[in-house]
Amino acid sequence: MAEKKTFEENLADLEAIVSNLESGNVPLEEAMEKFKTGVTLSKELEKTLSDAEATVTKIMTKDGQEINMKNDQDEGKD
Repeated sequence: MAEKKTFEENLADLEAIVSNLESGNVPLEEAMEKFKTGVTLSKELEKTLSDAEATVTKIMTKDGQEINMKNDQDEGKD
């Protein structure tokens, strides 16, 4: 089983795919496969960022409880 790539490695792969497709020198069948791979990478990257945001917006109190900073800040906006 292959080792899971880092966020940065996946982002570099996506950038390479986009650059390759933008060049216009890719046969249609290969372009379709690269596009599918790019969409998959994009979804994985989006999930990683979303998960990171959720983690960063939480803090732990002294007694070990989690507080979601984002929701606490949003409540005061009314």
